[in-house]
Amino acid sequence: MHRFAFMIHPLDISYFARKFPFTRYLPAKFLEKLALHIPPLKTSHITGVRSPYAETEGWFVACPLTSRQMVTLPEEFVIQKIISTGRLAEKLGAEILGLGAMTSVVGDAGVTVARNLDIAVTTGNSYTVATALEATEKAAAMMGIELPGAEVAIVGATGSIGAVCAKILARRCRNLTLVARNEARLSHLAGEIKDMTGVKARTTAYSREALRRADVIITVTSAVDTVIEAEDLKPGAVVCDVARPRDVSRRVAEIRDDVLVIDGGVVEVPGNVNFNFNFGYPPGLAYACMAETMILALEGRMENFTMGRELTVEQIDTINRLAAKHGFRVAGFRSFELPVSEARVAAIREQARRKLALAR
Repeated sequence: MHRFAFMIHPLDISYFARKFPFTRYLPAKFLEKLALHIPPLKTSHITGVRSPYAETEGWFVACPLTSRQMVTLPEEFVIQKIISTGRLAEKLGAEILGLGAMTSVVGDAGVTVARNLDIAVTTGNSYTVATALEATEKAAAMMGIELPGAEVAIVGATGSIGAVCAKILARRCRNLTLVARNEARLSHLAGEIKDMTGVKARTTAYSREALRRADVIITVTSAVDTVIEAEDLKPGAVVCDVARPRDVSRRVAEIRDDVLVIDGGVVEVPGNVNFNFNFGYPPGLAYACMAETMILALEGRMENFTMGRELTVEQIDTINRLAAKHGFRVAGFRSFELPVSEARVAAIREQARRKLALAR
């Protein structure tokens, strides 16, 4: 049996209360300073991951820095914290390590971490792309949106996930807008897409304008705070939020009953998996980045699989094939961790139709 570990971290300082309940009474600034000195933690033992061909077990290991600390503290300090957490995974017996949330974004996206560990490393981004695209296409179809003629926006398009999502979607979508802050990288990506597919993608650093005309949005920035608010979306829009921390404000779910927001990259894990840790989903479900690490362990591919800033279509095809082989599959739609039924999607579609009719 090959074993894995997956690295997590507190998205914000309130997450410390889950592990250490007494900390809820301590000031946030004190906890942030304390986090700098907390060693890596074994959060839980994961059991019961079993496919028709193999089984595996693993661990959640925690790097005790928040999302904001990971982007504001000196990069070298943060990477050393991540490496230390990776060494804990080695001591536990893991042969491959998945980097979760901001740990997969800092620095060179896992390359330096892998160089300093004796086990394989993956960010899980390949399977995240595969599942996000599958879920988005299904959601768009249920909302009556035909992708070839739809206005599609990729927010965070110059990141590794955003860029490959754009390249794959350009095969099917004629009206593609790429949104990111770095205009030079946007221009380069648009050129690549035109050479590959013939599609002339629009580019912009201003997300509000692009969001308000988009029928379908995939958002995958590395922002600490939300970047999509309730006022930014047109009636009937589909938004797939792949980012963690989330890009979409919870206010969207609270006050917009005419848009469909789905969590990107949620999958069913084969076997009788027990994570022994509550990260917001019902038993048997996991983020795709976690699942990629499990898939590689089941397949016995103890190799650096998804790292760095460039993803390839070939990587995504490979992990998709291995996922299907071992019985992983995209879960039904979820929005802010809650299930979204077909009846709910139908209600959102009807409410969008009514609002559009009133606006005419």
